[in-house]
Amino acid sequence: MADLNKPAWRNDAFAKVTGRTRYTDDLKFPNLLHAVPVYSEHVHATLRGVDTRAAAASEGVVRVITARDVPGTNRFGQIVQDFRVFADDRIRHNGDVVALVVAQTRDQALRAAEMVRVDAIPLPSVLDPEEAMKPGAMLVHEEFGTNIINTHRIRRGDIEEGFRVSEVIVEHEFATPWVEHAYMEPEVAVCQVRSDGVMEVYGSMQHPFSTRRFVSAVLGVPLADVEVIGTPMGGGFGGKDDTAAIVCARAALAARLTGRPVKLMYRRDWSIRESYKRHPYRVKYKMGLTRAGRIKAVHCTIIADGGAYCSVTPWVTWRSTVQCCGPYEVPHVHCDTFGVYTNNPVTGAMRGFGSPQVNFVVESMIDIAAQRLNMSAIELRRINMVRQGSVTITGQKLDNHTVAMEQVLDAVLRETDFENKVRTCPRGAGHEEEQYGIGLAMSYRGVSLGAEGVDFCAAMINVQADGSILIETGIHENGQGAESAMMLIAARELGVAVERIRYRRSSTSVIPDSGTTVASRGTIMGGGAVTLAAQDLKQKIAETVAPAMDCLPGELEFRDEQIVHPPSGRSTSFDKAIQEMFSQKRFPHAFGVFKAPTVTWDEHDGQGKAYFTWVYGCQAIELMVNRKTGKVRLLNAVAAHDVGSAVNRAMLEGQFYGGMAMGIGYALHEDLEVVDGRIQNANLNAYRIPRAMDMPEMKAIIIENPDPESPSAAKSIGEPTNELMAPAIANAIFNASGKRHFHLPIRCVPEG
Repeated sequence: MADLNKPAWRNDAFAKVTGRTRYTDDLKFPNLLHAVPVYSEHVHATLRGVDTRAAAASEGVVRVITARDVPGTNRFGQIVQDFRVFADDRIRHNGDVVALVVAQTRDQALRAAEMVRVDAIPLPSVLDPEEAMKPGAMLVHEEFGTNIINTHRIRRGDIEEGFRVSEVIVEHEFATPWVEHAYMEPEVAVCQVRSDGVMEVYGSMQHPFSTRRFVSAVLGVPLADVEVIGTPMGGGFGGKDDTAAIVCARAALAARLTGRPVKLMYRRDWSIRESYKRHPYRVKYKMGLTRAGRIKAVHCTIIADGGAYCSVTPWVTWRSTVQCCGPYEVPHVHCDTFGVYTNNPVTGAMRGFGSPQVNFVVESMIDIAAQRLNMSAIELRRINMVRQGSVTITGQKLDNHTVAMEQVLDAVLRETDFENKVRTCPRGAGHEEEQYGIGLAMSYRGVSLGAEGVDFCAAMINVQADGSILIETGIHENGQGAESAMMLIAARELGVAVERIRYRRSSTSVIPDSGTTVASRGTIMGGGAVTLAAQDLKQKIAETVAPAMDCLPGELEFRDEQIVHPPSGRSTSFDKAIQEMFSQKRFPHAFGVFKAPTVTWDEHDGQGKAYFTWVYGCQAIELMVNRKTGKVRLLNAVAAHDVGSAVNRAMLEGQFYGGMAMGIGYALHEDLEVVDGRIQNANLNAYRIPRAMDMPEMKAIIIENPDPESPSAAKSIGEPTNELMAPAIANAIFNASGKRHFHLPIRCVPEG
């Protein structure tokens, strides 16, 4: 059976470390054509025409494709169908693609792409989201009559009364930047038309079913005529959703029009130019407290720059709204959140999904308020944090799971000796060249989609005649180890060795659409479906063997590769039980569906049970700030997170460390430079992500409180670890230097 505490296990590890894994760019097909995208230099312009004649006549060119060649719809999207597969009426941002050149070789396609001429009339660009919201602003999409993509709100209590009874008011404005996902593998797709007319799609994308919808819409064919086949991918972090699906759709269209397989492999600068980023936020935040430290009121306005297309801005900003007060009880809340169209780069999903921005704000405000009150920031957190039975700002009572907020906080305080060390922080005093600081931040996070969408997932378990097992789920392997987790959960539930299980290569034509692999829902939803399928399979097996064992099916246990009747000591092997099933003409096959428990939401006042369960986390960082150079040197980082029940501890720790590393980049390094709507650092030699030498020592503290709402008892970890390091670093830098930073990334100014 599965040993969930083994040092490390992953089903794809050997293939990846030996270079045997075949990524999309490794795939070869006979008569393969190569495609490249064509951009314009405009940021906002009326598109009058695209002259492809010279490119079409160039050596090796088979076809040059524009919007007029799309047989289905050229406009699509997950929420609002505003994405242009090819620019048609206007160019709305500098990453819009105007044409696709398809040639015998990639070099030929690249040369021909330079021959495409764009005829466009420049338009004024709207680049400031606050200006874009004003009446009379230039509209990015005239048909909508506004630049406001979406609004969300929280109305709880009486905000005026809350501030009236407050004795201390703290008010500040914050800003966060665009962030590039910086996955190792750029976007790539290979598509071919099968002999039965079905379009086969291989690609580096996170969401095969979403990709299938895009391809189907562009080709104008039923979903059944498109099969997206799971392909190993080199990272995503939320960044390979709609824009990656559009890359696949363009390659599929080229394959349809040419009748030959087509590969569309992006260069890094194309990837950064066209793909969506993490939303830049502007937040105005006002907090009212009593002198005893009780938070009475919060008034906040959140403005998210959505860029040229909607993408998933409404979903990202909804999470920000629900979590706008952090893990604290606040009786009076007034929050307005806006997603706004501009002609800037498109923004969408990124690891954290609206939480990193608001957590930077909230956890900075907590430390600022504590200073104003002359109170320990830890004491202030304890006074206000959610506990068992607390009611959130949306009116949800936290009583269906273990509320582990204090547990994770205490774990980090113990590990770091935080309260003793923070007293030694100089806050700018003294004359040492390097000043020591320690900082902390904590959060709670709604698990899975919540009220954002319909949330359910499927899994299939198919035992072969020799006892080997095939499993498949609707969760996609994005490099995070989802397949391994599903296999371990199945092995644990069935009481068999994980080595007898194979994870079947996923296909949209086999497993039902189980939603997108986002929102840290992979383990809880996919694992839930696997658990339910395994339980159903055990029932079928037990019903088969129970008569011969002279017992009831419910009296049997599955463990150590055996099916055991404990009272009598009788047992039979798993293999013999499967043989018996086949002899009785019964298939050892099961289909499991995990339907997320009911959630509720009232958009009018932002009240309801937003998520069916929550996770809790706390992180701390120790660092040094050099007064002369402004350099920040990270020393030690500690993270404690409640994960429900751990499935694969080695991979779980990897999620801790990777999330913390990304949070460090968000805090100190990463800043996509956009000038007049154009990205200036569209390559990794100019876009600064953290290096190995920038990393501190890290420690992961795994807190386990099995969740009763989760069939597998597991919850989530992928995003929670990414959303706390920025505010922890901001607080530590203040405790070292005495300087508070309200913008990310943090730039410490040298003294003198």
